[in-house]
Amino acid sequence: MRTLSLGSLFDGIGAFPFAAEICGITPVWASEILPEAVSVTRRHYPGMAHLGDILKLDGAKLPPVDIIAFGSPCQDLSTANGGNRKGLAGERSGLFRQAIRIINEMRGATNGRYPRYAIFENVMGCFSSNSRRDYLAVLEAFTGAEIPMPQSGRWAKAGLVRNERVHLAWVVDLGLPKDARECSLSRILERDAPKKYCLSPKACAGILRRASLRGKALPPMLKAALLVRASESTETKPEL
Repeated sequence: MRTLSLGSLFDGIGAFPFAAEICGITPVWASEILPEAVSVTRRHYPGMAHLGDILKLDGAKLPPVDIIAFGSPCQDLSTANGGNRKGLAGERSGLFRQAIRIINEMRGATNGRYPRYAIFENVMGCFSSNSRRDYLAVLEAFTGAEIPMPQSGRWAKAGLVRNERVHLAWVVDLGLPKDARECSLSRILERDAPKKYCLSPKACAGILRRASLRGKALPPMLKAALLVRASESTETKPEL
C-alpha cells in the first residue's frame, strides 16, 4: 500500500508533520517564513523540503502531495481582538485564500488528482466573524459552489457539505480527553535541559523585582520557582 504524502502551509513548528508522522504519513514539504520555527522542523524533519513564503509559491510547480494541511493566521478571526476583527478581509487571516490558491493550482496541474485531501484548522472565531459569513466564504472556497447560510444563522458544531467536486466535513474541537487535560507540564519537560535555556538567578530576581515595583501579583507556583532560582545568586536578594 502506497504511503500518503503531506504538504504543510503556514507550518509553524511542524504540528501537521508531527501528526502525519504518527499516522504513517510522509511529510514532503512545508511553507513557513519564521526562521526560528523553520529551525525546529529542519532538526526534526531533515528530509522535508522548506519552500519559504507562501506568497512566492506556485502550486502547479510544487511536488504533488496527497494532503495539504494548513492553519492560516488567526489574528483577524480571533475573538481576542474584540470588536476589531477584520475577518478574512484582514491582511493576516486573509492569507487563507493563498492556501486555496495553492490547492487549486496543484489540482489544475495534476488534472484534479492532487491533493486528494485538504485539512484546515483555525480558531472558533472563524465561525462568528463578519456576522458568521467568513465561515461561509471558507466553505465556498473549498467547494467552489454557492452555499446557503443555515436557517438558524449559526454554524453547527459539526457538519457536511458535498457536491460532485468535493466532500467537505467540519467539526469543532470538542476538548481534550480527561487524561490529556490533567497532564502536567513536568511530564513533557526534559529533566536535564541545557543551561542556556534556563533563566539565570539574576534574571529571576529581576522579574520578581519588577513585579514588586509594579504591584503585580505573580501566580504562586511561578513566584515560588522564581524565588528558588533567584536565591541561588550571591549578587542579588529576591523580593519576598
